[in-house]
Amino acid sequence: MALIDVQRNISRDIKYTLALVLAGGRGTRLKGLTKWRVKPAVPFGGTFRIIDFPLSNCINSGIRKIGVLTQYKSQSLIRHIVHGWGLLHAELGEFIDIMPAQQRIAEQWYRGTADAVYQNIDIIRRYHPEYVLILAGDHIYKMDYGPMIGFHRSTRADLTIGCFEVPLDEASRFGVMAVDETHRIIRFEEKPEQPTPMPGTENRALASMGIYIFNTGFLFDQLIKDADDQTSEHDFGKNIIPPLIETCKVMAFPFQGGGSNGSMYWRDVGTVDSYWQANMELIGLMPELNLYDGDWPIRTALRQYPSAKFVLNDEGRRGMAVDSMVSPGCIVSGAYVEDTLLFTNVRIEEYARIHRSVILPNVVVGPRCQIHRTVIDKECVIPEGSIIGLDHKQDRERFYVSPEGVVLVTPDMLGQLIHRVR
Repeated sequence: MALIDVQRNISRDIKYTLALVLAGGRGTRLKGLTKWRVKPAVPFGGTFRIIDFPLSNCINSGIRKIGVLTQYKSQSLIRHIVHGWGLLHAELGEFIDIMPAQQRIAEQWYRGTADAVYQNIDIIRRYHPEYVLILAGDHIYKMDYGPMIGFHRSTRADLTIGCFEVPLDEASRFGVMAVDETHRIIRFEEKPEQPTPMPGTENRALASMGIYIFNTGFLFDQLIKDADDQTSEHDFGKNIIPPLIETCKVMAFPFQGGGSNGSMYWRDVGTVDSYWQANMELIGLMPELNLYDGDWPIRTALRQYPSAKFVLNDEGRRGMAVDSMVSPGCIVSGAYVEDTLLFTNVRIEEYARIHRSVILPNVVVGPRCQIHRTVIDKECVIPEGSIIGLDHKQDRERFYVSPEGVVLVTPDMLGQLIHRVR
């Protein structure tokens, strides 16, 4: 088939694809970062939120029909999408619709990933898609979904799962699969305690990315069948996919990156350690995730802040940042910042020293503070002279310390109850 015919077919398939972003999970492994917000709403990378990455992937792939399924503490996520993602044109059949749990079918909230889609079957039917692309809303990556949709159609699959190689010691956090020479899945285990390595290696496993493409009618049949099963947990990985492996054509699509360099970067930032590490990777000289790629822009809702500012030039009280990312609205006043990511509108006061840390928006770090390997949540005001990250015994008395020694500080931990009525 000529290349132009292949591209034309993919363009048509994309036109009749509905993307559903699952964005209702609690993300409990992120501890205090998700106490007052859903995981996809967690800030990332200086100016973004996690949800911006799958949404940007959809737009950059040409997908213009998108539903975002929300449930848990979703207000900040909804506000972010409404204010930052109103770029599509309804008159052209384009949309990003927010689909909160509404008890449309039964008097219950979403009981699992599959149930979240099932409870919106009537809405999905109105769009008449040929394919439904289901995405996790809590991963950081670039991906052109077009080739995966084309692969799904050309192989005549009932279901196609995006897959990625992961270290074996991390595989128990994912669905793990085995495939034959045609990429057909012959075995699938959801979060196995002892994952099976890939053939030819002892330390790698083939994991599900939480990206699924279904033929729409086939998806409806499986969801209705699952909804009638009173023993089901109504989860795609646990309940929908495993029984299909032997009876239906379920294919694995190897992850292909997006953007100018086709980066194979993909991260599940589901723990404090992985969240800190993924943000810190952005500071590197040549990070795998290129946020400056004009061919694959990551969009977001961005307030209009002034440029970052560095003030005071006295010996020992010099405002400066080295090997760091500093977002708009920040002021570094007579302080030293090294190997650190400052999100928007952060204030660092004189004589403070910040090292290898991730500081979320609207934080104020008081004078003479010392902060090392720490994630500081939005709106925190760090009192003058605070020392965080240098003595974990003291840190554990007030804050959360991760298994790898990253300290998490939230307003609640500081007694700054910004989310509650005083």
